Amino acid sequence: MDAIQIIKKKREGFELVKNDIHFLIEGYTAGRIPDYQMAAFLMAAQLQGMSLDETIALTEVMLKSGRILDFSSSSSTVIDKHSTGGVGDKVSLILAPLAGACGVRVPMISGRGLAHTGGTLDKLESIPGFRTDLSIHDVYSQIRDLGVAMIGATKEIAPADRQIYALRDVTANVDFIPFITASILSKKLAEGLEGLVLDVKCGRGAFMSDSALARELAETLVHIGEHFGMSTIALLTEMDHPLGHAVGNWLEVEEAIECLRGEGPKDVQDLSFLLAGEMIALAGLADSPSEGIHLARTAISSGRALDFFSKIVKAQGGDPKVIMDPTLRMRSIEPHTLNIPLDVNGYVADIDAFKVAEVANTLGAGRLVIEDEIDPEAGIILHAKIGDRVTPGLPIVSLFTRKTDIIEQQSIKIMDALSFSSKPVKETPTILDRLTINGWESAS
Repeated sequence: MDAIQIIKKKREGFELVKNDIHFLIEGYTAGRIPDYQMAAFLMAAQLQGMSLDETIALTEVMLKSGRILDFSSSSSTVIDKHSTGGVGDKVSLILAPLAGACGVRVPMISGRGLAHTGGTLDKLESIPGFRTDLSIHDVYSQIRDLGVAMIGATKEIAPADRQIYALRDVTANVDFIPFITASILSKKLAEGLEGLVLDVKCGRGAFMSDSALARELAETLVHIGEHFGMSTIALLTEMDHPLGHAVGNWLEVEEAIECLRGEGPKDVQDLSFLLAGEMIALAGLADSPSEGIHLARTAISSGRALDFFSKIVKAQGGDPKVIMDPTLRMRSIEPHTLNIPLDVNGYVADIDAFKVAEVANTLGAGRLVIEDEIDPEAGIILHAKIGDRVTPGLPIVSLFTRKTDIIEQQSIKIMDALSFSSKPVKETPTILDRLTINGWESAS
């Protein structure tokens, strides 16, 4: 086979067969096909589009490029959750221990912050001592003994995805549904999952800002997940506005702990319970998602979910004391708090998630370039949500940063992300719709 002919075939709009795609990906992973040829293929595929069969073939070869975990000896069904990324999305920190406390086996492989969105690994590593770089052997042991592991992708899992993603990132080929699908599912299928719950976000703070494209992504993920024998369910959720109050790594861990106590923001709790209910039902531990939600609420109210999180933290080298009492991790940054302007007396009308994320990253909560070090304590706390009543002089937002020279500039930018109304404003729903292999339905 000839890489040049395959690239030309795709460039001219023809559909590739499975062997074409396997030849390219296997050759690239083995070093036989250079970066410039793979980059040419990626651009040709994005410009001409890829069929469902091509996307399935791409997912399969990326999956088989590495090791596939096998939990078939486990007495419980293995389920995971994946979010397409958002601003203030700390749900994985809540969901893994919550599902685990209800008996679900969860080998959760997560990523780092990407562009304007935060990463679960960065949040976990803001917990003193927490290790996300477990070996495959350690993952098996922890799933056997505890039931949940929260880690980053290892070199053994879907190495083709790691190589191709690095190339996509520098060749403007990130936002293409077939590539996104293959990247997500190759890693999730490699976890040896029997079921997957997806949180597909749309809006200003999501990678898929357009709701129609977000729906297409959800449909592709569900169809291909089911094709590989993995029960797959997707929720379409809103990301025009930040999720919860906290944006930043340790700040979001603190908010996740609040939710595990049953005290966190309503939008974060509602989404966490809905996703947990789906996971528990997929695992066969409840007859329906609604029954799964009831079990999840009981795990929160009884304290089992928070205790389970402390056990995960301890098992992975972290300090469990800060989970039970976050004040033990003393903040070393004093917040810079901004108040409601004197000419505002009404309601919060809008909070632009993308603008908030840009400010949070500039403060040190994310990476502006790949070499940047994340400050685990940097970030933002929003003191009000859309629809809340506000009056002049009350706190509206607090900035946490060691970069004192940028506070004035970023204060202006964060206030630009907020807008107010003199009339009551209706709160926007976080959860929009639910998708199974049988089609879309209301998530309410």
